[in-house]
Amino acid sequence: MERLGEGAAGTVRKVLHRPTNRIMAKKSISTDPDPAVQRQILRELAFLRTCNSPHIVSFYGAFLDDGDTTVSLCMEFCEAGSLEDIYKRASLLGGVIGEPFLARIAESVCKGLVYLHSKRVIHRDIKPSNILVTRSGEIKLCDFGVSGELINSVAQTFTGTQYYMAPERIQGNAYQVQSDIWSLGLTLIEVSQNCPALPPPGQPHLSIFELLDFIVRQPVPVIEGAHISEECRNFVAVCLTKDPQYRPGPNRMLEHPFIALWENVEMDLGSWVKEVWGWD
Repeated sequence: MERLGEGAAGTVRKVLHRPTNRIMAKKSISTDPDPAVQRQILRELAFLRTCNSPHIVSFYGAFLDDGDTTVSLCMEFCEAGSLEDIYKRASLLGGVIGEPFLARIAESVCKGLVYLHSKRVIHRDIKPSNILVTRSGEIKLCDFGVSGELINSVAQTFTGTQYYMAPERIQGNAYQVQSDIWSLGLTLIEVSQNCPALPPPGQPHLSIFELLDFIVRQPVPVIEGAHISEECRNFVAVCLTKDPQYRPGPNRMLEHPFIALWENVEMDLGSWVKEVWGWD
């Protein structure tokens, strides 16, 4: 029906599944041509059909496409787009994303990570473009690392994720769920200020090696703005604890005062999303 996005990792299109009359998002990713590798990817992706959480994008199935050179994934279509789409739209309108929405992002991402962790899955790629929003304002995770082979296929062409990489990963240590919490901290800063937290302001032309060295050695970014509460500042600071031994996992982050501050506040995110996109 229409192309939704395109990057080094693949193309996303809005499609209609005729047998069910359901609108879906179809993501096509170039893969290793080895049939054994492709079978392994499809086996690993089958896990996604078992996922059932309001904080995870629904997955409908995967298949080989384009003469068996790509894997296509069919997923829930989230009409409001990604957090990256939304904050860029807000910036065009001269606005910023307020703290209540940041709190819902933090809560939804942490609950999604808790669910994935219960299934023994670590997301590995938390960033604004991988957090989607439905027309009714639900916030959902997509593109998590259930397929090691697919990660390997994409990694050969895709480097943008290094901006969100936790210090322990840069230093070659094992990935753990706390690494996703680091990426959540950078995501909240980016959505709040309408531009990525890294590279830092005033140093936009760092090489990738300089940037990785910066993440490990230099002070962490902070969330700024008169509209940001002390609870929110502290939540982000805790996310960006450099030593993963002292960085909490998603369960602990859900107990943070920032989540409690907004937890019982009524928010109509659906109406807010409609306003951002100018929908009737």
